[in-house]
Amino acid sequence: MSNLFKILFIIGFAYFFWLMLKITLEYIPFDPNVSFLMIKQTEVAERPEYLYFFFTHVYTSIFVLLSGFLAILRKDFILKNFHRNIGKLYIFLILFFAAPSGIYMGIFANGGVFSKISFVILGCLWWFCTFKAYRFARQKKFKEHQQWMWRSFALTVSAITLRMWKVFIVYLFHPNPMDVYQIIAWLGWVPNILIIEYLISKKHI
Repeated sequence: MSNLFKILFIIGFAYFFWLMLKITLEYIPFDPNVSFLMIKQTEVAERPEYLYFFFTHVYTSIFVLLSGFLAILRKDFILKNFHRNIGKLYIFLILFFAAPSGIYMGIFANGGVFSKISFVILGCLWWFCTFKAYRFARQKKFKEHQQWMWRSFALTVSAITLRMWKVFIVYLFHPNPMDVYQIIAWLGWVPNILIIEYLISKKHI
């Protein structure tokens, strides 16, 4: 069952990573008038820095997803220190680029204050969990490092689970678009972290 779970985990991630990559490619080349940015024209027009934060978040997050997944697998793939180096890349990208830009974007999230609070909390927790994973690795406390990396990765994949919940909710209930943002803002990451905490408490991680 353990091997089956790993295989399903890899297949599932590969599929959703491909979908996320397709979304990212929509913003290449640099274009402020496509996809999600079409409904953020107020921010684009009034806040010149918004696009820099947005594209920083979009362009780094796809590498965060991939490097985090490879780090979680804890394999070197015949390459010396691959796990350590890919983990360093994951941590570096989150602490200096993906999380700070995500926190900034959260301040201007759609769906009102309820959504903004969720995305800002998500960004702060993402940074904190990743930093804790880094500190425990530096201290060679690898069990704690592993657990905090799982917490961090659970928040990383909120980029995927948020979109899954959106499709599910819109298909079944057809709510107002702004209501959708308020719901998925929390559903995207809260269940993820609760599942990881459960697995940690049961010593499965």
